[in-house]
Amino acid sequence: MSSFTPHTPDEVKSMLEFMGLTSVEQLYDTIPTALQLRRALDLPEALSEVEVIEELGAYGKRNRSSSNDLICFAGGGSYDHDIATVTSTLGLRGEFVTAYTPYQPEVAQGVLQAIFEFQTMISRISGLAITNASLYDGGSALVEAINLACAKTRRGKVIISEAVNPNWRGVAATFAEGPEHEIITAAIDKEGRTIWPEADSKVAAYVVAYPNYLGFIEDISAVRKLASDSGALMIVAYDPIAISLLKSPGELGADIAIAEGQPLGIPLSYGGPYLGLFSVTMDLVRLLPGRLVGETVDTHDRTSYVTTLRAREQDIRREKASSNVCTNQTLMAVWAAIQMSWWGREGFYEVGRSSLSSRVYLEDRLLEEGLLDKKGGVPTFREFPVRLPKDASEVVEAMIGEGFLAGVALEGANSITNFDGSLLIALTEKRTKAQIDSFVKSLKEVAK
Repeated sequence: MSSFTPHTPDEVKSMLEFMGLTSVEQLYDTIPTALQLRRALDLPEALSEVEVIEELGAYGKRNRSSSNDLICFAGGGSYDHDIATVTSTLGLRGEFVTAYTPYQPEVAQGVLQAIFEFQTMISRISGLAITNASLYDGGSALVEAINLACAKTRRGKVIISEAVNPNWRGVAATFAEGPEHEIITAAIDKEGRTIWPEADSKVAAYVVAYPNYLGFIEDISAVRKLASDSGALMIVAYDPIAISLLKSPGELGADIAIAEGQPLGIPLSYGGPYLGLFSVTMDLVRLLPGRLVGETVDTHDRTSYVTTLRAREQDIRREKASSNVCTNQTLMAVWAAIQMSWWGREGFYEVGRSSLSSRVYLEDRLLEEGLLDKKGGVPTFREFPVRLPKDASEVVEAMIGEGFLAGVALEGANSITNFDGSLLIALTEKRTKAQIDSFVKSLKEVAK
């Protein structure tokens, strides 16, 4: 027993005597005998620490990562962008990694200021006045946007485009079961545009993606009019990198803007931890979920930072709250703030411009090789679907052997009307001309 616990035999005996027991086994007498394991554990032979590290390292090497082994052309919500060395170096400092909830501003000014700067930068990108200190990821941001819209309008119906990330839509559908919100999916046409229903006074919000999950840039003004005619809110799920070249959600009339912040300097990391971006107009600030950091002055008239409007939060308002989120992704928000600061306005623009240029070049090459019939009528930013002679899942699997993560197969949980079986390909500023040429050559062979 002493091999698995930090207690000596004498300490164990003393604790058992205090509880009036004679053996450790008596602690488990309340568990039915049928559920108890009445034999020794079937454990492998013990290894030294060095051997354990080597064994686990061997398992780890069986993974094929986009950072070392595969050239990544996959997107669908997570993108292989360059992460500045300064971002990972500063972001991994102990002050940030070990920082706890900054409820005591007198000892957390550094973290609070970092969050405040993050909020400011995201407000500039989203075009909306107020941004919270972040949420867990894009999916949770969508859930909170729906909750806010339903609370604001006192309605329970939400129309969401099928071209919103299907994983997010799945999360939203699950969470909607509790408050009994009605989630209705608006299908898309063969061009990748959402087919919106007529205005409905029972709708709390319309959710549109910009660009959408397939990469197409839809006409947001049509959704804005629909929301206005319905007395509903417009929720825009945007790609933050796309805003380097496109109008912001705020400029297009969004009431709520949400996004996945992973492209802003956060590693792919097998799917997380990621970063939910959440911005609203000023009139929605008191319904804003999560944490909000504000700027003030102390008794010596020095600039200071504090969590503000705390009365919004679930831990205070309880049953009156529209959200039960009281925290945020501080570390990921700090990483994003460092990366955006490093880019600056020009660097941010260059990341978007380079991603777009790479997408244009790849489309042209696919047209040349007969792997793409034509360029779509709806413009795209850095991501687009391709229908190949083989199922996308087969192509993705085969391309791994060629050294590429070829894209996202639009099958199963990722199925989209009129695009089922297609391959969703994404470009970032990391993809070089040589890599794209090599990708097209391998894709032509694999997709025969």
